[in-house]
Order: sequence, then structure tokens, then C-alpha cells
Amino acid sequence: MKIVVKLGGFAFPLKINEEIINSFALKFKEIHETGHKLTVVTGGGEAARVYINAARKLGASESFCDQLGILVSRLNAKLLIASLNDLAAPKIPETLEEFQSLLPLEKIIVMGGLQPGHSTNAVAALIAESIKADLLINVTDVDGVYTKDPKKDPEAKLLKEVNINQLQEILSSSEVKAGTYKLLDLLAIKIIERSKIPTWIINGRNPSNLIKVIKGEKIGTKILT
Repeated sequence: MKIVVKLGGFAFPLKINEEIINSFALKFKEIHETGHKLTVVTGGGEAARVYINAARKLGASESFCDQLGILVSRLNAKLLIASLNDLAAPKIPETLEEFQSLLPLEKIIVMGGLQPGHSTNAVAALIAESIKADLLINVTDVDGVYTKDPKKDPEAKLLKEVNINQLQEILSSSEVKAGTYKLLDLLAIKIIERSKIPTWIINGRNPSNLIKVIKGEKIGTKILT
């Protein structure tokens, strides 16, 4: 299968935890070695938010802040490449064309953001669309899509399946400023909808969930397109 994984920023805390990165690298190696074609898009995480907040206080534009976030996401991609070693493509693509040029290498392609205004969630969806991916997996630090923010509302309920309209309604109140994208933003949803990309949102606190969802186990939230 052609698989795109969006690895959330939770995997790259401000105080870097090499064990977390290595645990995901091991799962990515397993996926690659079983014959799947894998691309991983890394989020910016807490470090990106720290830089963005500082730049905003210094008077930077949202576009400038987005560029900072992109740079941090690419640094996170570099860390993952360090753990994957020779299994990873040697270059982090910075455009869709560069990404496509790496496909013949048959390596794990690891990348961060592409351009201001596009979250790494949207980038992952765009990459999945460009290769007609069989599966897009959004790896987060929650169990899936909830009716409300589970970190703030104890009555929030996990949805095993969610259609596009429901998802847009749940996420429509999310901020769209640099560094604030949550789970999926509206651009990512639009790409998923128009190309009917099979998409799952899962909890990456247990990296083995990646293998489970690829094998067809029903965990997390499935987005119905």
C-alpha cells in the first residue's frame, strides 16, 4: 500500500525525547520492510509554537510565523531521518515537485511543511492526494475525533466514524493562525473530501497503533468520504 503518516508535534516535545522518536522509527521501518511505500510528514510541535509566539510578540506577520513553523517541522523531520538512517530518503523535500522526484528511490520520505498557510495536516493530505495513497493516518495524542475537546471537556465523546460535514462542524471553531492547527484544518478536510482519501485519526502514544490500523483493526476515528 501507499501510506502517508502525519506524525503530530507531540512526538517532538520542547525537551526532545529520543526514545519517542526511536519508537516511531522502529514502526516506520517495520511498515517499510513489509513492502509498503511510506511518507511521513512531521508537525512542528511545542518548539514551533514557542518560536511563533516570540515572533508574533516581535511584530512578525502570520506568514512570517508560518515560515518559522515550517522550519521547525523540517528540523523534526531531520531528527526522524537520523533515527531511520539509510532507510530514509537523504533529502527533505520542500516542494511537491521535490517530493515526487524522491519517489523512485523507494525510501521512506520524511518531510515537514511546504508553504505558509498550509498546516502539516494539509501537506500530508496533499501528498496523499498526489500519490493516490491507499491510507492517510493522522497520528495524534488523543484517541481520535471527539464531539468536543477531550482535554477541556470530560463529557466529550469519541466518534468511531465521522463524515466530512460532521468533521467540519466540529472543527469550524478551530483557530487558523500559525501554530494553532488542531487534528485537521479545513484545507486538509477539503483535500481529503475531493480525492476521497481513506483517512484515520489515531492515538500515537502507543506507536503500535500504526501497525494495527494498517492491518485493518478498527481503532481511532475513520473519516467517511
